[in-house]
Amino acid sequence: MTKAYKILTAGQWAAWQDRGEFAGAPIDIEDGYIHLSAAEQVAETHAKHFEGLHDLVLAEVDLDQLGDAVVWEPSRGGQLFPHVYGTIPLNAVMDARVIPDAD
Repeated sequence: MTKAYKILTAGQWAAWQDRGEFAGAPIDIEDGYIHLSAAEQVAETHAKHFEGLHDLVLAEVDLDQLGDAVVWEPSRGGQLFPHVYGTIPLNAVMDARVIPDAD
């Protein structure tokens, strides 16, 4: 199983659970794909885009369930990041946990 991670607000996570699928956060919708991070990229993604925010959730996604919707593309510093072109069904989420506040 290939895993990737999505950092999102508690409200976005609740909506994902209610709808049964995730079409993306506002930045994802604007860019045309859902931004995910590999395990080794999560801390940097959190620091760059979510620093100081509270009530965040980290969702672990099974990329194998998403098939060809996943494309690994270069982003920060040429690193390859998993991007999802489409929605992510709730059953592709293997785990979700609250990210503890730093302060």
